[in-house]
Amino acid sequence: MGNILQKALSLLTGDPDQADLLHIPKNRPLKSLTERDLIRLESEIGSKLFGAVPEGHRREFFNLDERTWIWHEEWINEKRKLQTSTIRYEVHDKGIFKVQEGARYSYLDGDELQHFMLAVKLYYEQVARQIYGFDPDTGAKLV
Repeated sequence: MGNILQKALSLLTGDPDQADLLHIPKNRPLKSLTERDLIRLESEIGSKLFGAVPEGHRREFFNLDERTWIWHEEWINEKRKLQTSTIRYEVHDKGIFKVQEGARYSYLDGDELQHFMLAVKLYYEQVARQIYGFDPDTGAKLV
């Protein structure tokens, strides 16, 4: 496994061998919710990791599957037209691959990589506590 991926998993779970913590258990307490419902809940948390969402904007940041993260933002511009921006981040052995509109592709590095890693860590911690009710450090159920 690539060093960057190991670092990402380590930040997410505290232990790269515990990557299964990212999967929703079958006996989850929120089983009446669909996967899309859970993504919506997680995205609410993710949308606030980067500060307040500007008025008139809609922002989403969520983990789609074990190797894909999505950043989506939309707003109405000055000409009253809907503007959107979607970025897909794919976890590869070589690093975090960023896919943007207009066929722009690159691996994250430097500050952008560090910011992404921090966002993923914060996302995981807050989602684990607020939605799934467990301590992300110990895996213990919160009371």
